[in-house]
Amino acid sequence: QVELVESGGASVQAGGSLRLSCKYSYPYSSYCIGWYRQAPGKERVGVASVDKDEQTSYADAVQGRFTVSKDNAKKTLYLQMNNLKPEDTGMYYCAADWCWGLRGGAWVDGDPTNWGQGTQVTVSS
Repeated sequence: QVELVESGGASVQAGGSLRLSCKYSYPYSSYCIGWYRQAPGKERVGVASVDKDEQTSYADAVQGRFTVSKDNAKKTLYLQMNNLKPEDTGMYYCAADWCWGLRGGAWVDGDPTNWGQGTQVTVSS
């Protein structure tokens, strides 16, 4: 009933840009959607999100460099990533869950329950 499919991951040089996409499908009007990432050996962390009023939020590590947007007509979530750093390397996941727990680019009270398959982003220096 919930489908999330990411695309756009690639290997780029530090300072470069990438745009990730997530095609989404869910029947719940109270669902919100966002991006998480996970580096090898580290916990999955929130990156950016869009709330029910289309307000965007970002993790401190990406503030000013990443822009999340949502095209409701195309049912696609985007993550524009500029000035990429090696620390941005990881698997990026689209995630969705009920909106009530969403704060500052992540679900505060537990991980989201719905995930895409992930798309790999590698930033080399």
